[in-house]
Amino acid sequence: MSTFVSASGARLGDQVIPTESSISAISWRAIIGGAVVAAATSIVLIALGAGLGFTAISPWPYAGLSTTTFTIAAGIWLIVIQWLSSAIGGFITGRLRTKWVSVHTHEVFFRDTAHGFLTWALATVVSVALVASVASSVLGTATRAAGTAASGAAQGGVAAAARAYDVDSLFRGLQPEMVASGQTSQAETTRILERGSRQGGVSDQDKTYLVDQVAARTGISHDDAQKRVDDVIAREKAAEVETRQAADTARKSASAVAFFTALSLLIGAFIASVAAAHGGSLRDEHP
Repeated sequence: MSTFVSASGARLGDQVIPTESSISAISWRAIIGGAVVAAATSIVLIALGAGLGFTAISPWPYAGLSTTTFTIAAGIWLIVIQWLSSAIGGFITGRLRTKWVSVHTHEVFFRDTAHGFLTWALATVVSVALVASVASSVLGTATRAAGTAASGAAQGGVAAAARAYDVDSLFRGLQPEMVASGQTSQAETTRILERGSRQGGVSDQDKTYLVDQVAARTGISHDDAQKRVDDVIAREKAAEVETRQAADTARKSASAVAFFTALSLLIGAFIASVAAAHGGSLRDEHP
């Protein structure tokens, strides 16, 4: 009597003893189906969240949500998106997969969990490929709008119009003809203020020069010219501080959103695995 082992099992005489199933343990059709549902659910929830976000912010100063509140709300919504979409996709995968026969209960649980994880991974890749640019644009625009509303300063530097106004205020003369004669000095003053902004402050030498120029061009006293220069430099510094604060707020918001995104993805992977295991157990209870 001859005995040999094949890929499908072992033969002992005329009896075949199966050792391994020829059917793959992965039900790709169920995984793809669940992933498509999860991705579609994510898109719907992202669109809903974007709509709610635009209603919560306002371009008017001190109106709408603050940057911190908006960032926390956006992070919570990201978690809700992953929670719901992963739960639905994982559950559908577990219910649709083929029933495994002659497989230990623990192995069935592991396979269902793995199917849920694969569903989440595929749905995440598809969702990122479809809506990454849209979602980042929405979050970026909303965060910048909230930061601008909270800080009251335009990001990216001191506004040129505000600086031009400050320079004009320096050379308001007591007589109309003095205003027209100071155009060259105003341009030079603008360059001095810009240099001071880059270097963290106007030097004492430049400040003395500005005081002399303002006094000569406007006809006011030296003390009044000194006060004008000090007031303008103070406003320039305040504007610079507000701009830096707005940029720092945007940086912190972007960091928080990235953290919430990573956390929501981890939660989504866990929920999808659990939902697939639950759906698979219901599938086996009702063949």
